[in-house]
Amino acid sequence: MTTLQDCRAMDAADPLAPLRALFELPPGTVYLDGNSLGVLPAATPARIARAVREEWGQGLIRSWNEAGWFDLPQRIGDMIAPLVGAGPGELVATDSTSINLFKVLSAALSIAQAAAPARRVILSERSNFPTDLYIAQGLGRLQGAQLRLVDEPGAIAAALGPEVGVLMLTHVNYRTGEMHDMATLSRAAHEAGVLAVWDLAHSAGAVPVDLHAAGADFAVGCGYKYLNGGPGAPAFAWVHPRHAGAFEQPLSGWWGHAAPFEFTPDWRPAPGIARYLCGTQPVLSLRALECGVETVLAAQPLGGMAALRAKSLALTDLFIALVEDGCAGHGLSLVTPRAHARRGSQVCLTRSEGAYAIVQALIARGVIGDFRAGDAQLPDILRFGFTPLYLRFEDVWQAAQQLREVLEGGEWRRPEFNRRHAVT
Repeated sequence: MTTLQDCRAMDAADPLAPLRALFELPPGTVYLDGNSLGVLPAATPARIARAVREEWGQGLIRSWNEAGWFDLPQRIGDMIAPLVGAGPGELVATDSTSINLFKVLSAALSIAQAAAPARRVILSERSNFPTDLYIAQGLGRLQGAQLRLVDEPGAIAAALGPEVGVLMLTHVNYRTGEMHDMATLSRAAHEAGVLAVWDLAHSAGAVPVDLHAAGADFAVGCGYKYLNGGPGAPAFAWVHPRHAGAFEQPLSGWWGHAAPFEFTPDWRPAPGIARYLCGTQPVLSLRALECGVETVLAAQPLGGMAALRAKSLALTDLFIALVEDGCAGHGLSLVTPRAHARRGSQVCLTRSEGAYAIVQALIARGVIGDFRAGDAQLPDILRFGFTPLYLRFEDVWQAAQQLREVLEGGEWRRPEFNRRHAVT
């Protein structure tokens, strides 16, 4: 069994170890929730303070030009682009993941129906992140489309019938950590005459993504998880260049106009990805996101996403092994795939009783993960995210040790750990 000393030796040999200094980590905390909210970058407070006191306070409205506020969505989009295999000028940081999904899903469905009017079905998984399903349902009511769900990943390809216009999937499943083969499923979609829309919320900054090589058509992603942009950070939208000018997105706000400061009464879409902007961007939030993306880009000289991925797999392999060895007989089951090609950057465990309370007991001990409710297919889930930018192998050992102690001592049965909070 791997010892604490072994983990400290691995940390000493870790080429990515210096990146931990880029973050403000609370002392005594093992943070395994970066797949829900990333840690605060050390540079963010000063960057936001400068934006408030200098750019806003002194520059005032001049900062739209002088401080570069105007094109922040495109510039930060170009920073994110190489992390997901997009080219310059193809991606914008804007709005929320849900709003961006509405935009790209509407465009994809319109393109599909223009080619074949009978293609009125959006195909997805029942276990997809709920906001994606809700957005698809709402869009379906507006555009006369229908959301159809499959229960298993293996059923996706067979469900790509002639009535399907769009395949909408999340690359890494939020509850299980299972990762789809984006290239294989995008190719299957195209062979069936279907467009592929991908949600990268649990992928961008965590696992290597190459949208062009995978043949994706549209993608959206989150700015506050592995990109460390802060709570509610702007998300991003990407459209393959072959589609960027093919259709107008439905939220035709002035920032997506070809010339917003001409103030004409009729909307004229901007060329390319800029038409997927909508209203005025949140400058302070974008400044925070800028810092977050810089932390991921800081890994580029150290091996980039390939190095982050290798460490992520090593961290999750270690956690799985330590939990299975130290917590055997306590009712935990692994639902995250063991195969590296099918695993995101998280480990999810199920337990038929007490999953929520166990997570709360861990949080009280300084090990922060989160809980996701089960359903007919899966019991309740203890979810642990692994961000290799700042996590150490020693942290993994400590987390597994704390989990063993919580289970062995029955600590999770205490009343205070069984009271549900609004956010789980």
